[in-house]
Amino acid sequence: MRYSPYDLPLLALWLGWLAYWLIASWDVKPVRRKESWVTRFLTIALTLPVAALFALPGSWLPWLSARFLPDTIPVYALGLLIVVAGLAFAVWARVHLGRNWSGTVTVKEDHALVCSGPYAIVRHPIYTGLLIAILGTAIVFGQWRGLIAFCFLAAAYLFKLRREERFMAESFPDAYRRYRARVPALVPFLYAGARMRADTPD
Repeated sequence: MRYSPYDLPLLALWLGWLAYWLIASWDVKPVRRKESWVTRFLTIALTLPVAALFALPGSWLPWLSARFLPDTIPVYALGLLIVVAGLAFAVWARVHLGRNWSGTVTVKEDHALVCSGPYAIVRHPIYTGLLIAILGTAIVFGQWRGLIAFCFLAAAYLFKLRREERFMAESFPDAYRRYRARVPALVPFLYAGARMRADTPD
């Protein structure tokens, strides 16, 4: 695995996002209901390999460092732009969610169902943004380890969002049912595309 000055912008982006995330986590509403420690542990267990795949050397499994993209400036620049877009989308969602945010699956005191801003595009825009950012990171590295890390993170978020959806459906039965019917979970405009295909005559 290589490290070079080209990795510094990528590192700065992720460290900047992490610093904001930690600072923003201080001002949130009290928790009224939270997930079990078992489900929390399973989410962490699926997420840890993401960091390990990017951080650890690949000598123990050399094929992880095999390239699926060429090591060129255009590929690097494309990946970095995708990282910026993904992190920006996640931060926008975090700001818009405000004090309702939590790092775990919870229901807050006086919890509000947020359906505007990025939440009008996807139901879980923070997950969407971070998945986009991890995909961009995989493109920057250009190695198979990045795509495997993306798969681990996608699995963790799919596992986690199912619990979030259940909590929200129980807290806002009618409103959340209508929200789910019109807004896709992770992929923007997914429902709109399906409706357009359904409305197109044969």
